[in-house]
Parts: sequence; structure tokens; C-alpha cells
Amino acid sequence: MGNHTISNGENYFNHESNRKDDLHMEILLVEDDKTIASGLEYSLQQDGYSTVLCHDVASAQKVLAEDVDQFALCLFDLQLPDGSGYELCKMVKGRRDIPVIFLTVIDDEVNVVMGLDMGADDYITKPFRVRELLSRIKSVLRRYQKPSQARAIIDIDHVRINTLEGKVHKNGAEISLTALEYRLLLIFGSHIGQVLTRNQLLEQIWDVAGDFVNDNTLTVYIKRLREKLEDDPGHPTLIKTVRGLGYKVGD
Repeated sequence: MGNHTISNGENYFNHESNRKDDLHMEILLVEDDKTIASGLEYSLQQDGYSTVLCHDVASAQKVLAEDVDQFALCLFDLQLPDGSGYELCKMVKGRRDIPVIFLTVIDDEVNVVMGLDMGADDYITKPFRVRELLSRIKSVLRRYQKPSQARAIIDIDHVRINTLEGKVHKNGAEISLTALEYRLLLIFGSHIGQVLTRNQLLEQIWDVAGDFVNDNTLTVYIKRLREKLEDDPGHPTLIKTVRGLGYKVGD
């Protein structure tokens, strides 16, 4: 097992014996709490990933500048001693479209929305169960790797989804959606006229049981989709709430 030290105090862990032959997944973990970081790196390695660990923004920026292409996914603590995970997310998304998950003690909508608007794919609030984080990681990676099986064109009122191009248009104008917003819209588009419960939506988004999902994330994404796609988000006609049951798109 190699444990190679690189500059600025970050450690590069590459435990080949724990990796599956077909996985080859490298994760950048940026966490200033060394106790949490140590536990996370161990759990990630046990699950078959190799990791690069940094404890601050500066060292993470150096690693990303040298070779962002080596990473399949990034885990960023939101609050770091010399900056924030937002800076790192912006840097990553500006160079490559790879998934970013925020680790945060902040559990309010403003900060969650800010991260999601920057292109982050998920967030998880401390304290969290390692099993939950691993499930989130697998789900996000699947969303990036698995092509949609939906039909080529899906029309929902004034919204058109082109699944071959991965584009969404409202009244002919292209609308920019994050990866998870697009995934959620595809789920609605594949179940037109059906009432989908929150649990059904969560299970299809994360591919894990609803117990392992922070329900706030779904609320945020429904709100963001409505703001981008509805003519009057305060009185939605596209993504309709069915009181006591869930949501419905189309008739």
C-alpha cells in the first residue's frame, strides 16, 4: 500500500488492494477536521476508491491545477480555514464536468441553493452516516455515467426535453439546469399524468432508500425547477403539488 506525501500537507492514498479492478475511481477529499478526514479516507478506501486528501483551499487548488482529470468526484467541506468549498467547486466546474458533493454543518436553504446554483450535485449535513455518504457518491457517479433511457423528445406543456442532446427548452428558449435538476425533470417526464410521492422521487434520484436522503434537497430542487420552468412559480401549473400525496406533471 502506497502512502505518498505531496506538497502543502495533503496526502495521496492509493490502496490498490481495496479497489475493484473495474472501478478506478479517484476522489478528491477536502476536509480541515483531521479526525473526520481520517475516518472518511479510510471508509472510501475500504469501499474501493483511492483518495487525495487536502486540508485547505490552497493545497486543493494546487492539486486541481496540476491534474483535475484524475478525479471522478470531489468531496468539499464548505467551511475551510483559508476559504470555502464554493471556490473549489467553481474551479472544478470551470475545468471539467465532474460531480461535486459538499460536506457542511450549515443546513439552511440559502447556502444549499448557492452551492447547487454553482453546479454542485449534492450536499450532506454533518453529522452523517458513512453509509449514507457512500450511497450518495455511488448515485451521483451513476447519474454521470448512465445514459438516459428516455425517449428522444418529451413535451410537457410549454417545456420540451431533448434527451439525446440533454437540453431543455421553455417556449423555445434553452433553460440551463444542473445535473440533478435535469434528472428530476426526466423522472417527471417519464411519468406524465402520474402522482409521484416524495419517497418515490427520492428513491429514483438517489437509488437508495428514502431513509438515507435529506428531504430538504428534494424541496430545494422542486423549488428551483419551478423558478426556471413555471410562468408563475408561486402558482405552478407544470409541477403541481397533490396535497398529502406528492407531485404530478401533466394530466
